[in-house]
Amino acid sequence: MSYATRIGRLARLSPLPLFLAALSPVPASAYTETGDHLTVTVRDTDSGADRDDRDERTFEVDCHPARGTHPDPAGACAALDRNTRWGRDTFAPVPEGSVCTMLYGGPATAHVTGTWAGRPVDARFDRSNGCETARWDRFVPLLPSMGT
Repeated sequence: MSYATRIGRLARLSPLPLFLAALSPVPASAYTETGDHLTVTVRDTDSGADRDDRDERTFEVDCHPARGTHPDPAGACAALDRNTRWGRDTFAPVPEGSVCTMLYGGPATAHVTGTWAGRPVDARFDRSNGCETARWDRFVPLLPSMGT
């Protein structure tokens, strides 16, 4: 067996190629297949006199890179990144037994589904009290600003 053949076999058995592959940057296309993708449906967010009782809008948001049908995908992704903490559910509901002000924030509701940070998302938002309104406001501009 020649020297070149032995070196070639050793290179194939060596963990070095795997190590070097791990150091290479992740291609942007890797995020589109299984990356962060959310569908946001908002209802009753208009408060003007011309408000349609069937006020419902649905937006798609992909992050890393930011794109989609959302009016501000980069802002929406920034809000998500800002609210993401290791070991915590980004979309966790207000904990049961929380003491919240009884300030009604309006009839707006939102439903967010999809995948974020590798986890499935099925979260509902409303503005029924101070805690729920604060939770909603943390996600602006993923969720529309209600002027608070």
